[in-house]
Amino acid sequence: MKKLESSLLNMTLVLTGVAVIMGVILAYVNNLTSGPIKEQKANALAEGIKNVMACNDITVSKTDTVKISDAKGKEACYVIYQAQDSNGEDLGAAIQSTTNGFGGDLKVLVGFDKEGNILGYTLLEHAETPGLGAKADKWFQKGEKGDIIGKNPQEPLTVSKDGGQVDAITASTITSRAFLKAVNNAYDAYRHKSVDGNTGATKIGQRI
Repeated sequence: MKKLESSLLNMTLVLTGVAVIMGVILAYVNNLTSGPIKEQKANALAEGIKNVMACNDITVSKTDTVKISDAKGKEACYVIYQAQDSNGEDLGAAIQSTTNGFGGDLKVLVGFDKEGNILGYTLLEHAETPGLGAKADKWFQKGEKGDIIGKNPQEPLTVSKDGGQVDAITASTITSRAFLKAVNNAYDAYRHKSVDGNTGATKIGQRI
């Protein structure tokens, strides 16, 4: 019996030791990679802002975090990157908006000029089906079937199946609706944040 108890104790000690060592290793690896991952995301965001604002020499003069409640009282958060050119001229803003797509969160960055016209967009994150909903990164670009560039969502953009003016991605109406909802919400956050939302503004003056 003593030998059995001793073996059980040894096994417990060994397993505990292994668990502790693995925990330390994982923490070290996480610490080692968190910096590069954060930098990679920051670079991707900077490139995304340039892309959606259709300008390579751009400065983010201010970042706003806006919270807006919909008709059902559900609160959503938007990030607004106010943009200026090299001469300090206001270009409009890039808005980060997230909705629920077919496969999960669909995070979109949309660029608007001062009048609220769409300059460009890019998908920051999505979990849509490859070959179907994932086509949203190209489908709504300038010259494509669902082209929204230059449109103004003052009248909300909707798919033609719902009586709107935008062609949905083939076999991916749910993703198309979610994408256009993200764009419409981004426009609302941009145009009405001072009235409908609580804003936390930070001036950063960062050239990207």
